[in-house]
Amino acid sequence: MTGASLARVGLLGCMWGSSFLFIKVALDGLSPPQIVLGRLLFGSLVLLAILAARGQRLPGRPVVWAHLALMGLVGNIVPFALIGWGEQRVTSGLAGVLNGTTALFTTAFALALLPDERLTATRAIGLLLGFTGVVVVVGPWDSNPLTSSLTGQLACLGAAACYALAFAYTRRFLAGRGYRPLVLSASQLAAATGLMLAAAPVVASDPPRLTPVVVASVVALGVVGTGLAYLVYYRLIADVGATSTSMVTYVIPVVAVVLGVATLGEPVTWNLFAGGAVVVAGIALAEGRLDRWSPLRPASPVD
Repeated sequence: MTGASLARVGLLGCMWGSSFLFIKVALDGLSPPQIVLGRLLFGSLVLLAILAARGQRLPGRPVVWAHLALMGLVGNIVPFALIGWGEQRVTSGLAGVLNGTTALFTTAFALALLPDERLTATRAIGLLLGFTGVVVVVGPWDSNPLTSSLTGQLACLGAAACYALAFAYTRRFLAGRGYRPLVLSASQLAAATGLMLAAAPVVASDPPRLTPVVVASVVALGVVGTGLAYLVYYRLIADVGATSTSMVTYVIPVVAVVLGVATLGEPVTWNLFAGGAVVVAGIALAEGRLDRWSPLRPASPVD
């Protein structure tokens, strides 16, 4: 991986890692569904504008739009809402660490839903180790109200599971249909935005308290953390492949914790670091990264 690609991994980690801070700040004036609507709206506008500038078209087949609408619900609306709801009860840093379990859930769902995936002893040990780390992060013994809300933590874990399920669903039903990744992403966000606009009178009707900081957070969440982040993501996919791009998984929790501590003064407990390290080790083992990084194994030209 070149220095430019490593820089893009860091940039993407900062974009996605900072999203948890933006959500926390936006909650000062907006409900979770309102944040979801704003994030989807600004994110989809960015991607649709870039799609138009590149002369690419949206899909025309109804069956594809049906898949995209379901993806928008499972991969955007529900997880975005769960994270917002969870961050009403836990710190943004903790939410970011729990979101790092997406890779664990992705492996688990891939094994369950994709016929070409196989469970090996190494993967099984990695999954067991990773979910043990989740228990350490959750800390059943913790009594701090900012870090011990079980419902808030479960909501963040539910969001991670939704992301993972959406990834497996994409591989099963949308991959290989001939559409470019940017087309699918812009279409998925557009479908999710349409669904949220239709549901907004019911789920997002609370009177908002719009301040410059709240508005700026939602705009940044949509434009940077959703729209532009996709562009960096797909540039990395094209440059170094999906395996190396997934290294961003290790950056996001660190950025979320550092920003939460530095800007909001959020508390940090020992089990957040210890459990997070165990989760990362489990992910690396389940994904086979420890084998790829072994000094006894020749380096891959992609990695």
